[in-house]
Amino acid sequence: MKFIIKPGSETQLPAILEILNDAILNTSALYDYKPRTMENMKHWYHAKQEGNYPIVGVFEAENGTLCGFASYGPFRNWPAYKYTVEHSVYVRSDMRGQGLGKLLLQEIIEKAREQDYHCIIGGIDSSNQVSKSLHEKAGFIYCGTIQHAGYKFGRWLDLSFYQLILKTPVFPVEDK
Repeated sequence: MKFIIKPGSETQLPAILEILNDAILNTSALYDYKPRTMENMKHWYHAKQEGNYPIVGVFEAENGTLCGFASYGPFRNWPAYKYTVEHSVYVRSDMRGQGLGKLLLQEIIEKAREQDYHCIIGGIDSSNQVSKSLHEKAGFIYCGTIQHAGYKFGRWLDLSFYQLILKTPVFPVEDK
């Protein structure tokens, strides 16, 4: 099977919503309890557009079906964090294990370089060995774990943080 990477658009929101809701209901990748609505997704999409944060998708080449997506947004909302973003990568449950997460992560890293970000943060549930390994292979380093950061599925969840430092921007500046 062949796949293509291209920007995600508003027309993919139903497929993105399906992928996210599956992750919410069946995994600890998202520390949410309730499925999101299309209204939530429209707000999410417009916030990404307003902030100039990319949404990239991996699609089946033959039929154009969305198999996964990635994006990033602000890490924290204070000015000195302007060169740091927090990313997310989600792959449809039936498409996992085919290298699509790697493709999406590589693409989102490249987008961050193009936009002159310096640091990419990933918050990963500590039990998600596949995601931690994916990030380590992409050059991310483990920074620490917040124990009992969330509670879901009748247990406490530990949140591990990984970061990738980029060589950009060449000339960082402070806001005056």
